[in-house]
Amino acid sequence: MRSDAREAAFKIVFAELFGGDCDAQFKADVCRHSKLNLEEAKFVSRLVSLTEKHREELLTYLSDKVTRYATGRIYPVDRAVLLVALTEIFYCDDVPPVVSVSEAVALARKYSTENSAGFVNGVLAGVINK
Repeated sequence: MRSDAREAAFKIVFAELFGGDCDAQFKADVCRHSKLNLEEAKFVSRLVSLTEKHREELLTYLSDKVTRYATGRIYPVDRAVLLVALTEIFYCDDVPPVVSVSEAVALARKYSTENSAGFVNGVLAGVINK
């Protein structure tokens, strides 16, 4: 299921925000621990690779969209969730943007603060409704 793959991609992106690039073994371990099949693991790899490739551009875009906060002041969990969702919205034509938003909100609800789901939804709704 792609929800599990998105969650794995989020975990890897979150780890990279703290420790720099994660090695292939770490990424494989996250996928294995998440019990992903080959197709899902490929989706994770694609999401993570695209996020890594476009990280600076996505962070700049995010800081332009979230004018009340400097990007560094956004909770790291929310920042990782938003990076994965923005990657899907901008670079994964096979994923409808509303699905990316819905999945990001679910991740924020699961891993972040009680206000994060609304924050993530508001930021991403502004992106897809522009």
